[in-house]
Amino acid sequence: MILLHKNLHYNKFNIWFSFNRYIASQNRLFDISDSSLRHYINLRNLTVTRTRLTSISSDAFYNNTKLQYVNLRDNNLSMLSWRTFQNFNITFPLLLSGNPLDCVCENMWIKLRLQEDIDSPELTCTDERGETRDFATLTPPDCVVPKVELTPKTVTVMEGGDVKAVCSASGSPAPVIQWTLDMPSNQYEINSLETKINLTLSDLSPDDNGRVIICSAENMVGQTEATLQLNILFPPKIQQLLGPERDHHWCIPFTVTGNPKPELLWYHKNELLQEQDYIRTMIHESTENEDHGCLQLVNPTHIHNGEYKLVAQNEYGGDEKTVTAQFIDPPNISPTDDIDYCK
Repeated sequence: MILLHKNLHYNKFNIWFSFNRYIASQNRLFDISDSSLRHYINLRNLTVTRTRLTSISSDAFYNNTKLQYVNLRDNNLSMLSWRTFQNFNITFPLLLSGNPLDCVCENMWIKLRLQEDIDSPELTCTDERGETRDFATLTPPDCVVPKVELTPKTVTVMEGGDVKAVCSASGSPAPVIQWTLDMPSNQYEINSLETKINLTLSDLSPDDNGRVIICSAENMVGQTEATLQLNILFPPKIQQLLGPERDHHWCIPFTVTGNPKPELLWYHKNELLQEQDYIRTMIHESTENEDHGCLQLVNPTHIHNGEYKLVAQNEYGGDEKTVTAQFIDPPNISPTDDIDYCK
């Protein structure tokens, strides 16, 4: 029992330690890099205080995506890059007071973040004359966060079409502008100019529908993004139409694509099927491009056997597929069982 209690205490400590790190009064701690916290992927709370910490690399918290609280008070940090905390939610506490922060443009993002409500009155920096200033009054010259303008922001085009977009940015120092897109290199062309960057997309397909393309601009003050959303129009395509499956009810599964979303019509033995409570189309999952669903039948009988045809239509075209369904064998009626209606 004692051993179990010790193991339980040890396991609880391990769980706490995986979520929390508290480092204080460590005179040999000078920097934090990606390798320092690489294995603490579940880390949520980090406190490093009263150490000789002077630098934190831009990728130090790259693997710590669950961080919710960072306390770096009373260390020896004079400069911090916004890139170090770019994945850290702006609503979470970031405590920096007690550091000899410089009143320089590289630290301007700290003022813009406005995250330390409690610390703000205490947060100071040292200017080039060695004088202490309130961080809230920091206004270095030529220090402006980038501003991005993207034209157009949304675009609608038929499949196979091309799109041209222009992203321009201002800021000081002059920002670096770039496009972020996950597409084959033969499908786009980028032309970079001094203050703008042009993007040409070609031969767009249904797979590009709903795709969001990011233009970002960054300098030492921070980063700003703008997005381009693609709306690709294309006729319906029935990707699959399967034979009936039985779960709680009978179901004829299908997958249909199309933009705009197509109208779906069912035919049974070449006659338009009138949907009712016991036989109707059910959509189970819907994405930007696809609808996954089934024709649901409640307690079908032999009269529901036969060929079913699905027709999908929108303003740009249509598609159809057929499938044969056998729900139940028809009753075996012999000629001698015929009823004589003349009697």
